[in-house]
Amino acid sequence: MKIIPLSEGAFTVDKTKVFVPFNEQHNNLKDRPIGSLLIEVQPFLVITNQDIILLDTGLGFMQNEQLQLIDNLKKHNIQPEQITKVLISHLHKDHANGISYKNEHTKTYQITFPNATYYIQENELNTAIEVYSSSFNTERITCLKNANNMIKLKDDKGIIDGYIHYQKTGAHSHYHQVFWIHIENKIIFYGGDDAPQYQQMKNKFVAKYDYNGKLAMQLRQEWWQQGEKEKWIFLFYHDTKIPTFTF
Repeated sequence: MKIIPLSEGAFTVDKTKVFVPFNEQHNNLKDRPIGSLLIEVQPFLVITNQDIILLDTGLGFMQNEQLQLIDNLKKHNIQPEQITKVLISHLHKDHANGISYKNEHTKTYQITFPNATYYIQENELNTAIEVYSSSFNTERITCLKNANNMIKLKDDKGIIDGYIHYQKTGAHSHYHQVFWIHIENKIIFYGGDDAPQYQQMKNKFVAKYDYNGKLAMQLRQEWWQQGEKEKWIFLFYHDTKIPTFTF
C-alpha cells in the first residue's frame, strides 16, 4: 500500500470562491482581501494490490499543456488510464475541476480517467448541475451525468468492493461524504472538507463556510478520538504543512 499526496500548491480564497495562487516566499497574506484563507489543494493517490485510487481531483489548472493533476501523476509514473477508482467527497470546484478536461478538437469536456469508476453522491451531482452556485463549475461536471463509469451513491453509507466505506455527513456541504479505506490492517481516513487540516482536528471551532458547522466540529472530534484508538492514517486535502498524519 502506498499513499501519494498530489499537491497543486497553496492558494488564498475569499467569499468570491476564486482560488488565487500564493507563494509564501513572495506573497503576503495581509495583501489579500480580508477574510482570505490560506490553503493547500491536494488530491491523494492510494495504491493497493487491487486498485489505484484517486481521492478528489483538484482545481483543474493546466500545466505543460495538460491538467496539473495529470502532470503530477506522471511524475510518479502513473498514467490517467491506470486509475481504477475516483472517490469524490463533494463537487466544489477545488475538489472536482480535474474530473474532466476540454478536448481541443471537439471543444467539449471529457472524463479525465476513462478506465476509472467514479463514486459520487447522486444528490450532490444533481445539485451541482441544477443549482447555480459559485462553488461549482457546472460545465466541467455535466459530462458525469450520463457517464457509463459513474456510480451514483443513493445511500447515506455503504461499502465499495468490500474494503472502502463511505458515509454522507451533510457537514461541510449538504451531500458531502467521507471515506475509510481498510487495507493491510490499516485504516486510511479521508474527510475532504469535513476534516481538511490537522489543526482543525485538534481545536474545537465552528467554521462559517460549512453547511452545518456544529456538526462538522462534532464529527472532527469523534473521528479524531476514534482515529487515535484505531491508529487511522488521516489525509488532509487543505493542509499546507501536514498532508498526512498517523497516531
